[in-house]
Amino acid sequence: MSNYLTPANILLPKKNFSKWSVIACDQYTSEPEYWEETEKIVGNECSALKIILPEVYLTDDNSAKITEINKNMSEYSQNGVFQCFNDTLVLTVRTLKNGKVRTGIVGLIDLEDYSYEKGADTLIRATEATVIERIPPRVQIRKDAVLEIPHVMLLINDPQKTVIEPLFNDKESFDKLYDFDLMQNAGSIKGYKIPDKTVETVNVALDGLKNANGGMLFAVGDGNHSLATAKECYKNHNGSRFALVEVVNIHDSSLEFEPIYRAVFGTEPEKLINEFISFMGGEYEGEGSHKYTCVFGKNEKKISVKAKSHLAVADLQNFLDRYIEINSEVKLDYIHGVENTVKLALRDNTVGFIFEGMSKSDLFPAVACDGSLPRKTFSMGTADDKRFYLEARKLDKE
Repeated sequence: MSNYLTPANILLPKKNFSKWSVIACDQYTSEPEYWEETEKIVGNECSALKIILPEVYLTDDNSAKITEINKNMSEYSQNGVFQCFNDTLVLTVRTLKNGKVRTGIVGLIDLEDYSYEKGADTLIRATEATVIERIPPRVQIRKDAVLEIPHVMLLINDPQKTVIEPLFNDKESFDKLYDFDLMQNAGSIKGYKIPDKTVETVNVALDGLKNANGGMLFAVGDGNHSLATAKECYKNHNGSRFALVEVVNIHDSSLEFEPIYRAVFGTEPEKLINEFISFMGGEYEGEGSHKYTCVFGKNEKKISVKAKSHLAVADLQNFLDRYIEINSEVKLDYIHGVENTVKLALRDNTVGFIFEGMSKSDLFPAVACDGSLPRKTFSMGTADDKRFYLEARKLDKE
């Protein structure tokens, strides 16, 4: 039997967990004020914020930022910032801002088992189309990095709850590694060291799931581009063969799939909406239709068109890809939450698209059958529910 999830030498800060741990870099990409507030909270303390590059700050030339990130990583590694927990799997217990609890396991996966290619039959598969252009800036950070600190979340399809849930029931007998509130009202999190004798039990249970899902064990729920970057560094830059991830059961009762909406900037909203309707063959009400709420300024326009794809997001994305290719001045962003989409749409020359998302029960069958979905099809909860950077490990060349 393979070790599908293996222990790592986990690095955790010795103090100030609440300032150390920050949200995933691909959140609040059109709201710099969120990251400005994060900087204020962190201040001069050691923090994961200083060893990541929030996407809101991405530019054509990120070299100075990347140099600073790698410098901070080296200093943190050498100056006693961390306590190391050798050969450790971590049980995470995350209380979301709505009060629900999500559990997971942090450990290492083998990148030989992962592919982001559409139609791959690997053990670990991408759930969304990978945008190749998004990989190089991440490669620039990782290829010379001495630390890995992940926001990747992998999903398992475990309806009988055989892998993670038994650990949750036994957690009070485990050694507690951390227990603190997350910044900006994002809930709280606890972490426990899974006993060495239980690691094999976890992998035995995972082996049963692999056989039940046609050879697919893990689907990438969050952080697909980060995992793709790890693969590229392993293949082409003598990088580590392994990546640190958190594994979560798709049947966890706290896990809710949210649509990722679209906001288009630098356009004439009504003209864009009409072009989309035309692209879809005109307005259509009835069976086999997709419905969208278009918001711009203080206006709201509801439209219905005949579906060309199974998912509403797929039809919209197909249109927007073509529209932006022709109109290079137009910018597209992917937004979590109706409230954030409506807020952004108040800006001049901006339109937001709100639509129905997919059910989480459709994910594994869809990926197994059709390969990866359109990029940014779904989000596992709202922006504040995303994984926070917390556990790290040294990136030795392997």
